Amino acid sequence: MHASSSTSRPTIVAGIPKLPARSAAVVIPFLLSLLMSGVVSAISTLRSAGWTPDVLHLWLGAWMLSWAVAFPLVVVLLPTVRRLAGLVVDLR
Repeated sequence: MHASSSTSRPTIVAGIPKLPARSAAVVIPFLLSLLMSGVVSAISTLRSAGWTPDVLHLWLGAWMLSWAVAFPLVVVLLPTVRRLAGLVVDLR
């Protein structure tokens, strides 16, 4: 290991530094809400509209609206969900 690499921050890609560990409290709900709202809105859109030529456009609109609701909800509800999980899971 080079002396200069021990002082440099790890990077994501193209030299962009990784976020500090404290950012995980926002990054995890961000990614979870993005993925879950995308999957759920895709299923809902396909079920209601079917495989039409404009299904991608319909899905993206539904996804953006779903995510705009899902992300703040996940951030607000995550502490409560953790407490509820602690009632049924030994977190020691």
